[in-house]
Amino acid sequence: MPRDKVKVVISRKLPKPIEQRMVELFDAELNATDEAFTENRIADALERADVFVSTVTDKIHAGLIAKAGKQLKMIAQFGAGVDNIDVKAAAERGIVVTNTPGVLTEDTADMTMALILALPRRMVQGVEALRRGEFEGWSPTWMLGHRIFGKRIGIIGMGRIGQAVARRARAFGLEVHYHNRNRVSPAIEAQFATTYWESLDQMISRMDIISINCPATPATYHLMHERRLRLLKPHAYIINTSRGEVIDEEALISALEAGQIAGAGLDVFENEPEINPRLLALKNVILIPHMGSATIEARTEMGEKVIINIKNFLDGHMVPDRVIPDLI
Repeated sequence: MPRDKVKVVISRKLPKPIEQRMVELFDAELNATDEAFTENRIADALERADVFVSTVTDKIHAGLIAKAGKQLKMIAQFGAGVDNIDVKAAAERGIVVTNTPGVLTEDTADMTMALILALPRRMVQGVEALRRGEFEGWSPTWMLGHRIFGKRIGIIGMGRIGQAVARRARAFGLEVHYHNRNRVSPAIEAQFATTYWESLDQMISRMDIISINCPATPATYHLMHERRLRLLKPHAYIINTSRGEVIDEEALISALEAGQIAGAGLDVFENEPEINPRLLALKNVILIPHMGSATIEARTEMGEKVIINIKNFLDGHMVPDRVIPDLI
């Protein structure tokens, strides 16, 4: 099939150079308004497209895949996570699913480290106090926070992003610990001077900072549930730049309200884009709107990966970022 005849439906507005390249290569249908697709609009796209370029906001469940047109051969995800797609159902229909891993690693790790620095030092609270006119000059006891140097960080998920966070944490003098589905190689452990914990419960009960960097899967849904949150030290901080569903948000809010933990830095939320009003009312949190990979460089490179995946698939070559259901 000639590429200019391949119908590619793109669900969200992408960086301009990527959209221009898509139009040059394919019969590309863009989303000029960037309005998130409704379920009906996703169903329509799956019925008409040869390739559907999805994002995390598109919930592509088995029911939608079952009704997809016979011509649909590929779902090319603009993003690393694919928890919004029923990959197994797609595979059963012979639909290839791809993602864009790797290119957002450093930016997400930067944002994680920014939250790790800002939360204990009360940076956002300081900015807000300044804007309210509450700054009356330096004081020995005003706006005191906590240092992170010498503290323990427990990283949940030691993949690309977890390792990038570990690298940054070491540079800031943190003692690095981690829990992962599988233990990483001795070389990686030596590189970050990190300690492996087979038991997540034992690790989190001893940490000063918890950084969640694991993917969202059925196994990690509410991984940090009410019982586990109770294991954290009262002075501990929890950072999440992964997926909101990894934390039981209601249980986290209750723990923060009760002062059971010191604070939370969240880039993701369980019911995005809706934010729990109880979270917004808390003073011991930093909340940012899913900005982990929000750099021009990352989003452009993600788009380039989408194009490469589509081109390789159409040319009959190995697709570099194919998602295999059994490996999720």
